[in-house]
Amino acid sequence: MSKTIDYFLQYVKIDTQSDETTGTSPSTAKQHDLAKLLAEQLKDIGATEITYDREHCYVYATVPASEGCEDAPVLGLIAHMDTSPAVSNENTKPRIVENYDGGDIVLNQAENIVFKRADFPEMAEYVGHDLIVTDGTTLLGGDDKCGIAEIMAASEYLLQHPEIKHGKLRIGFTPDEEIGEGTKHFDVELFGADFAYTVDGGGFGGLQAETFNAAGAKLTVNGRSVHPGGAKGRMVNSMLVAFEFQSLLPVFDNPMYTEGREGFFHLDNIHGTVDRTVSDYIIRDHDRKLFEHRKEVFRQCADFLNQKYGEGTVEVEMKDSYYNMWEMLEPHMHLIDNASEAIRELGGEPVVSPIRGGTDGARLSFQGLPCPNLCNGAGNGHSRFEFASVQYMEKVTELLLKLAEKYAAFRQM
Repeated sequence: MSKTIDYFLQYVKIDTQSDETTGTSPSTAKQHDLAKLLAEQLKDIGATEITYDREHCYVYATVPASEGCEDAPVLGLIAHMDTSPAVSNENTKPRIVENYDGGDIVLNQAENIVFKRADFPEMAEYVGHDLIVTDGTTLLGGDDKCGIAEIMAASEYLLQHPEIKHGKLRIGFTPDEEIGEGTKHFDVELFGADFAYTVDGGGFGGLQAETFNAAGAKLTVNGRSVHPGGAKGRMVNSMLVAFEFQSLLPVFDNPMYTEGREGFFHLDNIHGTVDRTVSDYIIRDHDRKLFEHRKEVFRQCADFLNQKYGEGTVEVEMKDSYYNMWEMLEPHMHLIDNASEAIRELGGEPVVSPIRGGTDGARLSFQGLPCPNLCNGAGNGHSRFEFASVQYMEKVTELLLKLAEKYAAFRQM
């Protein structure tokens, strides 16, 4: 078994689930369990300039430039340590399904948990692969422990093979990416890279340089609770007003009906009583003008209900989360071109597509570190049906080695 897979099987057994409710950085102390291990392993393989941020749970390290390549650009490789709050990461039990035949996979016979091919038609691409799955009671953690394992294996290989020409590489492992705080305390200056890639998504060949523009909105509806027997003309049921608000939004501008670069309003959470209801929304669009328009529509719906039920009935708190990194990456198309070329050299076909989600690279690009996203060989993230392809993970490790070589001789015009 390759070092990439050895590392990966170690990492997925460590629970690193983040939690957006704690208000701390990192959001969960258990992310330090993986951070400490990674810092130790980086030291063991011969990496230098290792920094373990014991307060905020970031790990940085260097693979020094090979002889004669000291003046090459510094290339960063980044992956996140946390796993999604959507599904438990506790007591993950990985196993390898060898030579996948394209059918259903029984993950857990005792609990009748079956990975059904009919639910995931994209699995046709993985026939013949060795797939790493769980017992169906937890997610796997391929998002993004695949990326960590691939970066670690590539770093170790370069340190063991000084004959491979490459510039200085900076390695970065972050916490809390899944709750949108992966770069909250990321030290771009200390990291010191000229360009970087996050290694965080999808089958081999995937390459993303666009994200949504993103905002979060909290909608609070203040109702009036009175006894139902005497409620006529007096009660304002905040839950029903919240439902009415949702009905005012465009019906098909919803994640269930959108794809590609189509934006949406997404009701992510709602809880309430007659007296008070709070709804959490996310607002997304790849186009900046349409994004601003969506935020205005959201506010207009609230204004309408305040006119109908009285000022102060509906309150909106809205905050931008990140912006489409394309505007920061467009001047650095070599990042896309070099990755595409390396993918082809490894027998793949680059698939450049927009991300319908977030990435540490979006915020980092706006902090002055151009940072598109590379594939990591995993699929079905945030799910107990998550899987990773052994073959694709090994290919991604090779891809990182190719990129290190390409940037050894790179000179930006």
